[in-house]
Amino acid sequence: MTLAPQEQAHHVGVRTRSFRGLLVSWALTSMGDGVRTAALPLYAAVSTRDPLAVSAVAVAEVLPWLLVALPAGALVDRCEPKWTVLWAHVFRFVLTLVLAASIVTGTDVLWVLVASAFLLTCAETFADSASQSMLVSYAGSDDLERANGRFVGVETTGIQIAGPLAAAALFAWEPAACFATISLAFILAALRVCVLPRVRDSGGKTGAADGGQSRTTLRSEVLSGLRFLLGEPALRTVVGVVGMTALLISAVNAIAVLYAIEVLELPAAAVPTLLVCTAVGTILAAQVVPWCAERAATGHVMIGCLSLLALGIALFGLAPVPVVAWIAYFVMGVGAGGWNVLSATKRQRLTPAPMMGRVTSAHRVLAWGLMPLGAAVAGPLATFTSLGTVLLTAAALVGVVVAFSARRLTAL
Repeated sequence: MTLAPQEQAHHVGVRTRSFRGLLVSWALTSMGDGVRTAALPLYAAVSTRDPLAVSAVAVAEVLPWLLVALPAGALVDRCEPKWTVLWAHVFRFVLTLVLAASIVTGTDVLWVLVASAFLLTCAETFADSASQSMLVSYAGSDDLERANGRFVGVETTGIQIAGPLAAAALFAWEPAACFATISLAFILAALRVCVLPRVRDSGGKTGAADGGQSRTTLRSEVLSGLRFLLGEPALRTVVGVVGMTALLISAVNAIAVLYAIEVLELPAAAVPTLLVCTAVGTILAAQVVPWCAERAATGHVMIGCLSLLALGIALFGLAPVPVVAWIAYFVMGVGAGGWNVLSATKRQRLTPAPMMGRVTSAHRVLAWGLMPLGAAVAGPLATFTSLGTVLLTAAALVGVVVAFSARRLTAL
């Protein structure tokens, strides 16, 4: 039975109880992830004093996005998203409790840190893909810009501002308290998800989206998600732009701290203020960009956001003054935040609901896969030229990406 438009309005949208509940859960897990991203590498450094150990934890934390994300997306499409998110939260609740206990008891924690970093991100690949399906279902097509804006806003606040600040305060008191707090955030999020409505009646309905087959292999489902993402021209344009800009931003991030200390002459303790400026810009964009997209062509707004990103990077490299650097990071945050909201919305609108998990995971693998390359190139380029050259080159190349993709983005 199809709901009439008047009836649908009462069941979907950012003002519904279902969407607000999902947003609360997302805020709690974002806060937990923010504490984790700050506390986990810090505790690894403090407890081991070994660069190789710290590197091992860092690699374990990102490796699931390459190894697990694609099959996770296919499995998410087979299952009810609500239960996937719920059990992912419960799993992370238990795991972070074990990690906190190992710290309190003084267990040799290196292998625990590495295993925890890997498994926490594995669970995150499941939870994030399933949350995308829930977002689309609860918000409805008409409210996707506002829904993504709210998600980006609370995610940025939790991961880049509230989480790191909480981690700093808790770590100074008791490192184990950081991981106990993460555990609390995940169990509260799980309890909130418990009362949300189901997205679909039953799992395993991927066959219809894959050509009508009733039973398919996991491999074929993963490949179908990749084929759909790369075969749809609009999605191919979006993921191409995301991949190139992610590569260039990772190059900027790789040398930004050194540039801030050596060229801007900022005290080390003041360097995180740049990231706060980015977060503020992202939060502002998450609120303003949906309003802009309702009053102008989405493609034009996306081009404007990319142009702001290029402008911010250029400002950072051209004017080595702390005040300008803070402004530059704010501008970069507005550009990146606005692009993230609109590109996610476009991807969600173009993706059939039964394939949402696979396409979301494939998008992230393809988009984030180039980031290590950008970081790897930045160091040698800065060594042979200068730190500022890396920034100006990145800004120019983002401009090239805008120029080459403008026509296709305008048509979106």
